[in-house]
Amino acid sequence: MSKEIIKIFDTTLRDGEQSPGASMNTEEKIQIAIQLEKLGVDIIEAGFAAASPGDFDAIEKIAQRVTKSTVCSLARATDADVKAAGEAIARANMKRIHTFIATSKIHMEHKLKMTPDEVIKRAVRAVSYAREFVEDVEFSCEDAGRSDIGFMKEITDAVIEAGASTINLPDTVGFRLPFEIGEMVKIMSQYTKDRAIISVHNHNDLGLGVANSFEAVINGARQVECTINGLGERAGNAALEEIVMALKVRGDVFSKYKTNINTKEIYPSSRLIANITGIEPQPNKAIVGKNAFAHESGIHQDGMLKNRETYEIMSPESIGLVKNNTLVLGKHSGRAAFKDKLAKLGFTLEKEALNASFERFKILADRKKDIYDDDLRALVTNEMTKGVQVYELISLQLMDCSNGVPSAAVKIRKENEELMEAGIGEGTIDAIFKTIDRISGFEGTLKSYKVKSVTEGKDALASVTVKVSFSEEEPAIIGHGVHIDTMLASARAYIGALNSYLSMAGKLKKRYSDTNSTV
Repeated sequence: MSKEIIKIFDTTLRDGEQSPGASMNTEEKIQIAIQLEKLGVDIIEAGFAAASPGDFDAIEKIAQRVTKSTVCSLARATDADVKAAGEAIARANMKRIHTFIATSKIHMEHKLKMTPDEVIKRAVRAVSYAREFVEDVEFSCEDAGRSDIGFMKEITDAVIEAGASTINLPDTVGFRLPFEIGEMVKIMSQYTKDRAIISVHNHNDLGLGVANSFEAVINGARQVECTINGLGERAGNAALEEIVMALKVRGDVFSKYKTNINTKEIYPSSRLIANITGIEPQPNKAIVGKNAFAHESGIHQDGMLKNRETYEIMSPESIGLVKNNTLVLGKHSGRAAFKDKLAKLGFTLEKEALNASFERFKILADRKKDIYDDDLRALVTNEMTKGVQVYELISLQLMDCSNGVPSAAVKIRKENEELMEAGIGEGTIDAIFKTIDRISGFEGTLKSYKVKSVTEGKDALASVTVKVSFSEEEPAIIGHGVHIDTMLASARAYIGALNSYLSMAGKLKKRYSDTNSTV
């Protein structure tokens, strides 16, 4: 018996980026899109083209790089949004415009201030105009979970007639329970029949995003919208890894369905997203949390030694996790071995990035006895996502602060010029950041600072993530730094944030007041 494909629509780069603190620069978005394609995602929602020129640029570049997945841009039901989306994805091998408008009474009355007839007219215009750019158009009834089913039937008829081939029924505020979602999807699926694919996009405000997604599949949905690690605004979205692995592990229940996901790319995808956004999955997060395959209880350990299936319903290898974090390389390893290992970890680097990563690896190998997979992931991810390098850290010297005045001397390269300054601060980190501000002429405001150990041991790499605001008019920027020395990692992270800001300067504009009205 042939199985039906459940399409996986990943919105990590759009809805996931709206998670507080998860902003990404263009190069980071490109690397994530490449990994999502490797993961086997059917549709990649690359962003919201009309949100800013920076978003448009990222979507446009992703559209040129991704060939096996459909590249999609979100657009409100306005001509300007639809045109921006169409132009951004114009060069994609497979492309989709995803347009939406609210259909619930509370949204129509209080946010849109439009009548139901006006909403239908706006939706039809958006879908019709989108068809001038693409053949594949998805329409979303924003806040479908609280919308009148009769009105949704009416607007669905109209947009299908206008050319929409996918109808999305998002539970935008995560309000509905599984049986309610199931009933809504069943009614709409039977109503649309084979005229369009029914999709769902379940938010996780009540912790039911994944459960609601399964109930939707059982009742006729053939596309599920989700994010890696469950990222998203407020409490996030249904997690891709949980949906995919439950479908696989519980084949007895979901015997009719399958996805195109390569599950061995789940863990690498999760780690890439966590490294770039600085948002780690909670330790007990299903599938990808660091404790997901940990067994501390003596009873559990005894069972595991006798038969892994006593306490593991799936293997770590099935999601691409090598549990022993294998020691692989040392200071005598050559470029070929390094490249081969990276390929096994899922990294495909351009020549320049490969050379830079290899040089970083050799420096690390001289200082760190044992180099593990996670060390390489952190090092290479940091190198891959640097983007435009206006400033580069050359050296950092911290002064003796026994007199109570922490100070730092920083040398930075800008193009072919080396710039050096010294400064003081209220603490060592503050002194470093203020000195970098003096050199660059840009004054940043530190919004958050996180440091974690990549692996174990006294010589473990420190991974630092900072969130810095360089302008009140523009969103804060994330920067990453990796080094055995935490202070050096901090300096690199701050400079990384500055470089990302400069790469988007003149592009980032204040987002529209309802840009974050998500489906």
